[in-house]
Amino acid sequence: MRSVKRALISVYDKKGIIELAKFLKSLNAGLISTGGTGKALKDAGIEYKEVSELTGFPEIMDGRVKTLHPLIHGGILGRRDLETHREQMRQNKIEPIDLVVINLYPFEAVTAKEDVRFDDAIENIDIGGPAMIRAAAKNYSDVLVVVDIGQYEKVISHLKDNDGGSTLEFRFEMAKEAFKRTAGYDSKISEFLASIGNPRVNKIERAEKKSFGPLIHFEAEKVMDLRYGENPHQLAALYREAGFTGASLAMTVPLQGKELSFNNICDFESAWRLAWEFEKPCCAVIKHGNPCGVGLAENVLDAFAKAKATDPVSAFGGVIAFNREVDGAAAAEITAMFVEGVIAPSFSPEALELFAKKKNVRLLACGKPLFSGKETDIKKIVGGMLVQSLDTSLLEKSALKCVTKRTPTDDEMKALMFAWTVAKYVKSNAIVYAVADRTIGVGAGQMSRVDSAKIGIMKGKEAGLEIKGSVLASDAFFPFRDSIDAAAEAGVNAVIEPGGSIHDSEVITAADEHNIAMLFTGMRHFRH
Repeated sequence: MRSVKRALISVYDKKGIIELAKFLKSLNAGLISTGGTGKALKDAGIEYKEVSELTGFPEIMDGRVKTLHPLIHGGILGRRDLETHREQMRQNKIEPIDLVVINLYPFEAVTAKEDVRFDDAIENIDIGGPAMIRAAAKNYSDVLVVVDIGQYEKVISHLKDNDGGSTLEFRFEMAKEAFKRTAGYDSKISEFLASIGNPRVNKIERAEKKSFGPLIHFEAEKVMDLRYGENPHQLAALYREAGFTGASLAMTVPLQGKELSFNNICDFESAWRLAWEFEKPCCAVIKHGNPCGVGLAENVLDAFAKAKATDPVSAFGGVIAFNREVDGAAAAEITAMFVEGVIAPSFSPEALELFAKKKNVRLLACGKPLFSGKETDIKKIVGGMLVQSLDTSLLEKSALKCVTKRTPTDDEMKALMFAWTVAKYVKSNAIVYAVADRTIGVGAGQMSRVDSAKIGIMKGKEAGLEIKGSVLASDAFFPFRDSIDAAAEAGVNAVIEPGGSIHDSEVITAADEHNIAMLFTGMRHFRH
C-alpha cells in the first residue's frame, strides 16, 4: 500500500480536474502543478506549488521545457525500497511524488482537422507529458499514474476504499493503461509524419487518398473472449477499435443467448450490414458467411417470410438480421425454427418474451452502420497483413450502362438494383437471382461462375420458386456466354454485371439473342 502524500497534476484538458484536486487536498496531499493547470487550481482556490518554484527554474521556450528536471523525475522514479535511491534523494533534496495525473496535448484531434498546419501539428506533440507518464508507470511499485479523465472516478473510489492509499495491483493496472496510452500516442505521431511530404510546406495538402501510408497503427481493446474461433480448437476474442463511436457489433452487448463464437460474429456482421443496405423493412438470412435469403416488405414478418422462402433448408441454423424492430408476430415465426441468432435495432417486449423461451438464441440490438469513407478492412497473413479500404460503395442508377438492344423495364430495374446489392455480400463467384423484393436463388463461392449460375437456379427450383421472369446479378464479369445461355434457359429477363471481359461482345451477343436486357456497372464486388 502506498499513501498519496504528494501529487503532480499537469493536464491539457481540465475537465474534472478540480474535483480530483479537491479530493486529494482532503487527503492532505501536497499538490504540484504547471502553468495552465496551476491557474485552474488557483482560480478554484486550491493551494498548490508551481513546478518552477519547486525546481528553481522557470518554464521556458513557450512551455516546451518545464517538467524535464531531476527534482521532478527523481521524485517520480526514485525507488522507496532501495537505500541507495533514498540516500541520493536526501542528498539532492528530492522529495517523492506518489501520484502523477497527466493528459496529453491533443495531437490526434489537431491532426484530424482538414486544415491543420504542419507547425500546429508539431507543436501539439507532447514531450514532458509522456516522459512523466512513462516514468510513473515504470515505477508503479511506488507511484500511481492517471492518464485519462475517465479514470478519475475510479481513482477517487479506490483511494477512498483504502484510506488514501493505493494497492500494488491497482497501480500495476493503471501502469498498463498508461503505457498503452503513450504507445498509441507515439504511433499516431509516427503514422502522421510518415504521411507528410515536404515539412517546409506548412499547409498540408489533403489530396484524395491514392494509397496507404508507410506505417499503420491500429489500437483496440478487448471486449470479450469468444466461445472459440472458426473451429473449437482455436482461441478467439472480440476487440473494440479505439476511438470508434458508431454502431458496431464490437459495441453491442448480447441481450440473451449462448456465448458468441468467431463464426457467429462474422455472420452477424454480414447479415447486419446487408439488412441496412435497404430503406424498406428488410430481413437478411446468413449461413456460413453467405446470404441464403433476403426479403423486402412493408413489415418485418413479411420480409422474414420472403427471406426464409428462398432457401428454408439453409435458413435452419442461420443468423437473421432486420433493419426494423422485431415484433411479436415475427418473433413467433422465428422461434418456431432453429436459428443461431437475431440482430435488429430493437425488439418489442412481446418479442423478447417469446425469445426468452429459447434461451440459446443469441439476440443483439444494433442500429444502422454509418461509414465515414475512411474505414479500413484488415486481413492477417503469416508475417504480415493485407489492408484495403472497406467496400461501402453502392452503384447509382446514373452510372449504369445498358449494352443490349433491349433496355430493362422499371420493374426489372428495381430487381436488378436489389440483386446487385445482395451480390455484394455473396462470396465470389457470386450469382443472385431475384425479383424486386426478394431473392429467388443464390449461387456462392464456386470456382467457376457458370457453376454458381447453375447452383442459383437449382436452389430456386428446390425452394419451389419461379426463376422465369427474374433477373440475375453477377459480382464480376462473365468470361464466356455459357452463364448467359444457362440463365436464358431458366427464363431470366435481365442481367447486371460489371463488364470488362475480353469476351464482352460475345456475352452481349448472347444476351441479345435471348432478348435479355443487360447492364454494365463498371464496378465489381468480389468477396473473399
